Amino acid sequence: MYKIIEKRALNRDTIFIRAHAPYVAAKALPGQFIILRPTEDSERIPLTIAGYDRKAGTIDLIFQTVGATTMKLGALGEGDYIKDLVGPLGKPTELDGYKSAAVVGGGLGCAIAYPQAKYLSEHGCRVDIIAGFRNKDLIILEEEMRACADRLVLLTDDGSNGNKGLVTDGLRALIEDGAKYDVVIAIGPPIMMKFVCLLTKEYGIKTIVSLNPIMIDGTGMCGGCRVTVGGEMKFACVDGPDFDGHLVDFDELIRRNAMYREKEIHDCNLLKGIASDG
Repeated sequence: MYKIIEKRALNRDTIFIRAHAPYVAAKALPGQFIILRPTEDSERIPLTIAGYDRKAGTIDLIFQTVGATTMKLGALGEGDYIKDLVGPLGKPTELDGYKSAAVVGGGLGCAIAYPQAKYLSEHGCRVDIIAGFRNKDLIILEEEMRACADRLVLLTDDGSNGNKGLVTDGLRALIEDGAKYDVVIAIGPPIMMKFVCLLTKEYGIKTIVSLNPIMIDGTGMCGGCRVTVGGEMKFACVDGPDFDGHLVDFDELIRRNAMYREKEIHDCNLLKGIASDG
């Protein structure tokens, strides 16, 4: 059981939780994730560790209430307990040695991109952050990203924040303006990462992506998180979640991520119905 120390809404459907998990906090590094069940009857879901405090023994989680399990997690409040949680899982992102980096986050992916950028900045790397959201009401972590970025380019699909465009527009503009990057780190929806990688391939810039396939046990045993990288099958939970973006078969990943969409919609509607009846 893991106590929720702090909870707050970042926007209408995105929630920040700080949980007491000292053994996880003691070992966590940027890029790693946990798998949790909020309640006894919940499915297991992976969530990337958005931050950690080794001294306080806490970890930060940021998630959208878009599925049945995240809805159950979102229903918990400060002082409540997450049923079970395991981690840190996956390989940490290899961030040391870079002098100049662009960190690209799309939507909720910014919750994962932020700790990467923060680590890079704290270790002497120049960091530009390009963050994209559908509209201004969905923007999260703006102050945190600005604090660790040499330049923050904040874009919205509809231009409601005064800066319309896609993250690829922002990244291309910086590159064509003379920015020289040792690495680009892209984290967000698979379709976004795909087009970031197509762009960076044009310029020959090393690109790391964090993949989010279907995942169950987090140990490589179930095979649910398999992805194709460089023509070979990999398991995101143990071989990743970070991979060379120029080698990932994004089209396959997008198809596999959609496999259970109808069931997820059904479960969410059922859960909403139970809540309204209550």
